Amino acid sequence: MKLIVGLGNPGIEYQFTPHNAGFLAVDRIAARSGVQLANRRCKALTGMARVAGQEVILAKPETFMNLSGNAVGALLNEYELNESTDLIVIYDDLALAMGTIRIRERGSSGGHNGVKSISGVLGTEDWIRIRIGVGKQTPEGEPVKAGGKDYLLSPMRKQELAAMDEVLDRAAQAVEAVLGKGVLAAMNEFNGLPKDKPE
Repeated sequence: MKLIVGLGNPGIEYQFTPHNAGFLAVDRIAARSGVQLANRRCKALTGMARVAGQEVILAKPETFMNLSGNAVGALLNEYELNESTDLIVIYDDLALAMGTIRIRERGSSGGHNGVKSISGVLGTEDWIRIRIGVGKQTPEGEPVKAGGKDYLLSPMRKQELAAMDEVLDRAAQAVEAVLGKGVLAAMNEFNGLPKDKPE
């Protein structure tokens, strides 16, 4: 069994903000699997699904972002799972351009409060993460970090929602690849821009 956690903030006002990319990705995986996240366990909304032939728990912490680790740690304990092999966390990354995905087996928080919370509670940074780029871009394609917090917590505009909708399918496919082919194969397949966009 695997635990797939999307990070975000609960509440309708945050639903379609860049900072909730992780929640949106888990919702997309649930929709593709034909399940609903209707159970409340360990301070999270959860649902059971089969992804790439494996039984998984999909979860969205109901704590706010900076306490995400409380729910993740409790879920790992509840289901007796190992964070380094059984946990996949999906979250937004302002340093990556909108539409990009990065899969990693471990890493620092990069200033992301949800990631800090998880690594703090687990006592390790060795867990699989899928980062969804939400950064604005300059005309040269470089991400813009200015005004980070206000941007991350503001509803996305129509163009950003369209880009997010596209990348959510890729995030769901990336999870399937991690589960079905392994992390390294998934990294080779998904890290970077979609194939029809210039590098």
